[in-house]
Amino acid sequence: MLAIIGGTGLTQMPGVEVLAEHSATTPLGEASSPVIEARLQGQRLLFLARHGHPHQLPPHKINYRANLLALKAAGATQILAINAVGGLDPKQGLASLVLPHQIIDYTWGRESTFYDGDYLPLEHIDFTHPYSVELSERLLAAAQQAGVQLYQGGVYGATQGPRLETAAEIRRMAQDGCTLVGMTGMPEAALAKELAFPYACLAIIVNPAAGLGEEEITLQQMQGALSQGVDQVMTLINALLR
Repeated sequence: MLAIIGGTGLTQMPGVEVLAEHSATTPLGEASSPVIEARLQGQRLLFLARHGHPHQLPPHKINYRANLLALKAAGATQILAINAVGGLDPKQGLASLVLPHQIIDYTWGRESTFYDGDYLPLEHIDFTHPYSVELSERLLAAAQQAGVQLYQGGVYGATQGPRLETAAEIRRMAQDGCTLVGMTGMPEAALAKELAFPYACLAIIVNPAAGLGEEEITLQQMQGALSQGVDQVMTLINALLR
């Protein structure tokens, strides 16, 4: 069953028939929210609000491990993560949708593995390719069918937050090869890999990264791009389920 992890701007799934609500309690603490089981396009799916509903948890305080365990317990077999991001590529404007293929982790201090020697014995996973190629290809096909522009490929730079980055940090990230910057891409992607979930990130560009725009980055600007981007995301999800 497909699970959607909703980020900033997507704390509820519009237009779905809610079937059940699954517990947020896991062996590793409370998930950000209960897992909602719903029906859309005749298909069952799961939804979890990454920041809680209403939006309340900052990126560094999200219990990513509990979120993934809650989805697994509810019957998830694959995960589509929705992430609001800043854009470093000038060809990708506000509200653009991007499927990154790689990630660089700049976060620190987060519980980032199930193989911590306490919950599970130590093990090392191959994280060469963090995102599912198969799920990404299905998303690209659905976007083409639905007439939604979806950029293929990019490097997601995951920062600590909750503050936005400095212009110097963005210049450094661009030199590292990042084309997107967000705060919730890790450790979520690695934890999904540890649980053997096919996992893809669908990024919505809500602002130019620091130093790349002509104006100060404001919440109002981000919310406007989010509203437009979320409409496109729902069109894409409907096409994927069809």
